[in-house]
Amino acid sequence: MTDQPSTTDPRQSARSWPDVPGLLYGGDYNPEQWPEEVWAEDARLMQEAGVNVVSLAIFSWALLEPREGTYEWGWLDRVVEVLHGAGIAIDMATATASPPPWFSRAHPESLPVTEDGTRLWWGSRQAYCPSSTSYREAASRLAGAVAERYAAHPAVRMWHINNEYGCHVAHCYCDASAAAFRTWLQARYGDLDALNTAWGTAFWSQRYGDWEEVIPPRASPTWRNPTQQLDWWRFSSDALLELYRAERDAVRAHSDLPITTNFMASRFKPLDYLAWGREVDLVSNDHYVIGEDPAPEVELALSADLTRGLARQAPWLLMENSTSAVNWQPRNLAKTPGQLRRHALSHVARGADGIMFFQWRASRAGAEKYHSGMLPHGGTDTKLWREVVALGAELAGLAEVTGTPVAASVGLLWDYESWWAVELDSHPSQDVTYLAAVRQVYEALWRKGVTVDFVHPEEDLGGYDLLLAPSLYLLTDAGAQALDAHVRTGGCLVVGPFSGIVDENDHIRLGGYPGALREVLGVRVEEFFPFAAGVQHALSEGGSGRTWSELLHLDGAQAVRTWADGPLPGTPAVTRHRHGDGTAWYVATTLDDASLGGVLDDALHEAGVAPAAPVPAGVEVVRRGDRLFVLNHTGEPVTVAGTTVDGGGAAVVQGG
Repeated sequence: MTDQPSTTDPRQSARSWPDVPGLLYGGDYNPEQWPEEVWAEDARLMQEAGVNVVSLAIFSWALLEPREGTYEWGWLDRVVEVLHGAGIAIDMATATASPPPWFSRAHPESLPVTEDGTRLWWGSRQAYCPSSTSYREAASRLAGAVAERYAAHPAVRMWHINNEYGCHVAHCYCDASAAAFRTWLQARYGDLDALNTAWGTAFWSQRYGDWEEVIPPRASPTWRNPTQQLDWWRFSSDALLELYRAERDAVRAHSDLPITTNFMASRFKPLDYLAWGREVDLVSNDHYVIGEDPAPEVELALSADLTRGLARQAPWLLMENSTSAVNWQPRNLAKTPGQLRRHALSHVARGADGIMFFQWRASRAGAEKYHSGMLPHGGTDTKLWREVVALGAELAGLAEVTGTPVAASVGLLWDYESWWAVELDSHPSQDVTYLAAVRQVYEALWRKGVTVDFVHPEEDLGGYDLLLAPSLYLLTDAGAQALDAHVRTGGCLVVGPFSGIVDENDHIRLGGYPGALREVLGVRVEEFFPFAAGVQHALSEGGSGRTWSELLHLDGAQAVRTWADGPLPGTPAVTRHRHGDGTAWYVATTLDDASLGGVLDDALHEAGVAPAAPVPAGVEVVRRGDRLFVLNHTGEPVTVAGTTVDGGGAAVVQGG
C-alpha cells in the first residue's frame, strides 16, 4: 500500500502459498480428454516448457463419481503419478464445477431457475442452484473424498475449489432460493418492521406482514423495489460464498495446504470479491483480454491491480488466461507476436506470483475446442509453442521477484455494493455506469505511469497520498467518515459525479447532493441535469463534458472549471476545496480525456505523487520490489530509465 518494501513475505504462512519455488507456471490440465498414451508426452513437454504446476480434475465429476456414492480413482491416480514423476506440482480441484447428468436427473430441484421462471437444464456446465441443499451436500461429499485420497500425496501442493463461481448462474429465483433469501433477510434485519423500513415498503403498497410474502425480485409488471434488488445481490453473493465455504471446510478436514477458488476480477459484477478475498488462503484470478478492445493492455492492468487489491496487496495467482484467442467472443482475435509475453509480464509486475493458462493442451472436441492452449492443435512446430517455452524460461529467471510488493501511493476506491446500486433501474441516466467511470480514471493514470492500489473506502487508507472515487454512489457513514479523515489529515481526494448520494439501504441522503460528501467537497447540489445520449457541452476553460451535469453551488469550494453552454452555463463543473490540511476535488461530469488528465495532473502534483518513471504514450511502467517493469505496447523502440525496449517488447530493469 506504500512505496516502502514489506519487511515480511506475505507468502510465508503455511496456508498462504503452495510450496513451489519461484513463480508458478502452467495451466489447466484435462487428461481425461485424451488417450492415456498421451499423458507421458504431456509431462515431457511440460518439462520442456518450464511448467511447474497444473490444475487438475476441475471438470471431472462425471468420471470420478459415475454413479452416486461410487468413486473411480484409478485414472486420476495414474495421472498424478505421471505428473509427480516429471516434477510437476498439482493444484488439485474438487471436481464440483459441473454436476454430471446423473445428478441433475436424480435431483431436478437442484437445477437453477431464471427470474421469469424458466428452468435451466443440464447439457453445458454450472447447472445448479446456489441454494440447493442436494447440490451442496453432494459437492461437499465429493470435495472431502478427493481431499482424503490425495492430501498426503507429495505432488499435491494446493486445492482448487469448484471453478468461477457464478459465471453462468449468479442468481437463482427458485423456491429454495426464496426460502434461503428469507433466512438471510431474517439474519440481517431481525424482524419484518426493520425490513419494511429498510426497503421503504410504504411506497406502492409493498408492506410485508408475513415472512412468506417475501420473495426474490422475480419478473414483475414494472420496476422492482431497489433495496430488495440490492439485498438480492448481497444475498446471491453470500449464497455462493457459503457453497465455497462448505467445500473448503470439507477439504480442510483432511489438509492444511493452501485453498483457493478462481475469481474473475475487473468485469464480473455479481460477487463481492472483497468479501471472498478474506475466505481464500490466496487470491487467484482468471483474466481474458477482449480482442476488440482498442487498448486491451489497460483493462488487463486494471484487472491485475484490482486482483492485488482483493488480495489486500499480498501476492496473487493468475489462474487462467489465454495464450492466444479464446472461443467465446463474437470475433476471437489471436494475440500478435510478443503480446503473450507482455501480458504475462504485466500481471507479474502488478503482483502475480504465478502465470497459468486455460489450458495446457487445446481441446479437439467440445464447446472450447477453438480456445487456444499452451500446446496448440498444430503441436510444437508453431509460433505459439515457441512463445510458451520462451516465457517459461523467462519466468524462471524472475524467481527473486516473488513475494515482493508493488509500489503505489494512489488508492482507487472500489466497492461492489456501490456498483450494484448505481446501476439499478429508474435512475436519472442509464449512461452513468460503474466500470466506465473507473476505467476512464484508471486509464488516465496508466498513461501517466502512475500505479494504483484498489481499496475499499472502509479499509485502511493510510499510506495513500491521493484517493480517487470515480463512482461511489452508495456510501456508508463509516466510509464517509474515513474519506473526511483522509482529507482533514492532509490527504488529497478526487470524487466523480453521482457519488455519496445514498446510504447502505439505497435511501437518498436528504439536504442536498452529494449527500455524505457535501462537507468534505464544500459543495451543495440541488438538481441533476443529465444529458441526452451522445450530447456533450463545452467548458469555459476549454474541453468538454458529457453524460451529466449538476446544478451545483459552492459552499467553501472554488470553481476550477465551469460550463460554457448546455443547460447550466456558468455553473461549476469541477471544484476544489481546502478541507482541514488536505484538498478535495469534485468532478461533477464525465470530462473528455484531455480535461480529466489535466485535473488529475493537478491533483497528483498537489499530492506529491510521481510516476514510476516518465513514459511516452503506449508504454506501461510499474515498480515491483527493486525491479522496474517496462512494457512497450507500441511498434517503435523507446528508452525508459536508460533502457531501450524494442517495439512490442518488454524489459525488467534491476533497480531502474
